[in-house]
Amino acid sequence: MVSRADEIIAETAQLADPDRAAGSARFFKTGPGEYGEGDSFIGVTVPQLRKVAKRCRDVDAATIDTLLASPIHEHRLIALFLLRAEFDRASGDAAAEWVEHYRDAIDRGCVDNWDLVDASADSVLGRWLVDQGDHRPLVELAADQRLWHRRVGIVGTFAFLKVGDPDATLAVVPVVLADRRDLIQKATGWMLRELGKRVDRDLLTGFLADNAAQMGRTALSYAIEHLDVDERAHYRSLR
Repeated sequence: MVSRADEIIAETAQLADPDRAAGSARFFKTGPGEYGEGDSFIGVTVPQLRKVAKRCRDVDAATIDTLLASPIHEHRLIALFLLRAEFDRASGDAAAEWVEHYRDAIDRGCVDNWDLVDASADSVLGRWLVDQGDHRPLVELAADQRLWHRRVGIVGTFAFLKVGDPDATLAVVPVVLADRRDLIQKATGWMLRELGKRVDRDLLTGFLADNAAQMGRTALSYAIEHLDVDERAHYRSLR
């Protein structure tokens, strides 16, 4: 009997493009020593994957877990789209179970590239924690030295910023500020920028006044993108 996961895999296989797969492998840094080392692509676009996920909603946890365990990047991404859709439809204990599936996927190394993190961290774990009124699990993830755990912790704070709460971001950023890895720098600067845009510009500029000198160049550049020219020059001069 063909499983639901097999059906989804077969449907995505029909959309595969070897040339696009080769380009994705380069873009997502899958070479030796790079952050996506060993990852495999079949060359399906994100809009195509979203359409497949939309057609295949109402799947069980076993189907999603099978897709998450796949060595194919697109299978893991569609699994996260499906997990998010099931989480969105759930409530109470059912929603909590989907969050646990997500946490397990992080620990199993299935959420292992920046697009996978960014497609799920704030929309699943972050949103759940907003509802719980507790950002401490994000701080714990950010304190983990593993790259993808840490990025989940940072990007997960976006859910709090979207509802006007700065506390999660301001708790996580000091934990990761010294990390000079590019994908941590970018995520940190991104969340700081959103803090200033969505919540309170003065909170951002106050943070920069105290911390710009210790920030990495990339994080600082992302954080100050929406400020005016003179302000950007001022904060860069503090480094």
